[in-house]
Amino acid sequence: MNVIDKKKLIVFLDSGDTLVDESTEVRDEDGIVVSAELIPGAAEMVRTLHSLGFTLALVADGDAQSFKNVLSQHRLHDYFEALIISEHIKATKPSPRMFKAAIGALDGSEADFARTVMVGNNLSRDIKGANALGIISVFQSWTPRYPHIPADESEQPAYTINEPMQLIELVNQLEIELGIAETAGGSSEPQQEQQAKGAGDHVAFYESIRGMGRRPDPREKPAGTR
Repeated sequence: MNVIDKKKLIVFLDSGDTLVDESTEVRDEDGIVVSAELIPGAAEMVRTLHSLGFTLALVADGDAQSFKNVLSQHRLHDYFEALIISEHIKATKPSPRMFKAAIGALDGSEADFARTVMVGNNLSRDIKGANALGIISVFQSWTPRYPHIPADESEQPAYTINEPMQLIELVNQLEIELGIAETAGGSSEPQQEQQAKGAGDHVAFYESIRGMGRRPDPREKPAGTR
């Protein structure tokens, strides 16, 4: 059984200001992060998703040793089925090479992007890259260090959360809806055609099975947003 068979939904996670509080990073003389603190709730979120059977992959830009140091520090390394780091891929997000390497490392294919979530703090990297491939984009607006307003439609997230633990409810809901869509026959179009239509139609498809209203606007700051 492939690792992505555990649950229908696959979860890609960024690191900096998604799991790790970048303001706490301690670097050595070579610029490698030797230690850092996590965002409140990040460790619990990772452990909870793993315990629920979701497949997790880290998809992050930076030096491999930095991520190894921090994940080991917080004992999170073994919760990820794959670590896709830009140093190894020789590309950075939003390059499709990062996301394709991640799904490949999970023994999946590009057809699985339609059931994959990318969670990150950077609209121009995480969200834009995910949208371009038909991956469900989730913007985590916890940090004030990066823009919260999309530069254009390509950076518009499908969903917005304020902090890590909010991801649990979202992915559980999406997992249920994926099952409902499949049971009902889902869309009559082939999965590859859905992906080719782009991020806008991908979001519309999920909203049609959600029936839960419009996409959150990242320009709106709900209570609790930092």
